Amino acid sequence: MGILNTVFRALTWWHGNTLNTQLWSWRKGVKVGEDDQGNTFFRNKDNTRRWVMFNGEMEASRISPDWHGWLHHTWDEPPTDKPLPRKAWEKPHVENLTGSMLAYAPEGSLRLSKPKDRSDYEAWSPE
Repeated sequence: MGILNTVFRALTWWHGNTLNTQLWSWRKGVKVGEDDQGNTFFRNKDNTRRWVMFNGEMEASRISPDWHGWLHHTWDEPPTDKPLPRKAWEKPHVENLTGSMLAYAPEGSLRLSKPKDRSDYEAWSPE
């Protein structure tokens, strides 16, 4: 199973970081820091490329605004060196939960109610 797992990691990106990304990060990358979710952030030696190696599911909304700005060259200093100032009204970063069981459901949503017994309904079935 070990060789199959290595081939799988080398050829697919949707289940996690590929083997090539890990090798590139090890050879050419400079580790800049980690966020509170365990994602690791890298840059190359001349700081022209920046990337993240996700800890777990690869979902872009798991990256906080601090690190997102650094990844996209909005600011030069990573949040480990120069954290963004926080306002008292700001909430902590939460990933986008749309499509998951933890997604927001407003009051009256069909997802919140249990299916009713529909004794007044009879499903059609072809003969």
